[in-house]
Amino acid sequence: MDDLNDLIRRAWDIRRQFHAPVLEIAAPGAKHYENNYFTNNPLSFVNISVTENRCQCNCTHCRGKLLESMIPVGSPDAMYNLIDHLLEKGCHGILVSGGADRRGEVPLEPFIDAIAYAHRKGLKVLVHTGLVNRSTAARLAEAGVDEVILDIIGDARTIKEVYHIDRQPEDYLDAMLACREEGLALAPHLVIGLYYGQIIGELNALKMIKQADVQVLVLVVLMALAGTPMASVEPPEIEKVTELMALAREMNPSLPISLGCARPSGTYKRILEKRAVDCGVNSMAYPDEETLKYATTRGLKLSFTESCCSLF
Repeated sequence: MDDLNDLIRRAWDIRRQFHAPVLEIAAPGAKHYENNYFTNNPLSFVNISVTENRCQCNCTHCRGKLLESMIPVGSPDAMYNLIDHLLEKGCHGILVSGGADRRGEVPLEPFIDAIAYAHRKGLKVLVHTGLVNRSTAARLAEAGVDEVILDIIGDARTIKEVYHIDRQPEDYLDAMLACREEGLALAPHLVIGLYYGQIIGELNALKMIKQADVQVLVLVVLMALAGTPMASVEPPEIEKVTELMALAREMNPSLPISLGCARPSGTYKRILEKRAVDCGVNSMAYPDEETLKYATTRGLKLSFTESCCSLF
């Protein structure tokens, strides 16, 4: 434990050296967030699924459950209409996502003109692409996408047994490099504990992310979702997650790091958030009010935004 405490202290010192004493609080409208500090607008920033509730991968940890909280669009015309409606309601940003095909790619091509329309109308546009290919990356860049989000997996067994696709960790690095070479800003997400709550391949994923010259790193933790084969899986040990968060900061001194919205609830969440503060994260999605108070005791100012935690 002494070694872990030393690592946490180094991470905090790096944060103080390279980053302003501000904790960005992300509370986009996809989830209601209200406390004594801030209340968000449900249509400020929304998540859209271009596959509605369908996903060919049928991943073991999700089974399409994460798509249920998104606004479904079944066609490009439906997306154009939705964008106009959101603009009328004061929306300022969207995350375009969806279920992946059997190659791990979200079928975005038919919707790219609508994505470009959203950008022209002044919306911030983030796109969760899955394993994006070079052609799609080039078109997304032409469409003016503000940021691409990819979940990065560093372990072949996890890809096969959890995502059910025939790909390798190197394919995730190649996807990131393709995006960077096309001039796209990258916000890779690392799901800690994705293999049934075990830490397998996460350090390799961090190394690949470092190679890709990304704009921000988002750390999330496996959530046990009801109705999935992982519903009863315990989350990874807090100490191991803390070590990864601190290592991420040490490996990327000047890179903005966020604790994203996907993480277990309850006591685990509150402990994890305080550890994330100690490990020097710059941003956090939907933190507990206790966490906000704790951050201020560490000398951090709070800054609230209704955008995704990957936007700085």
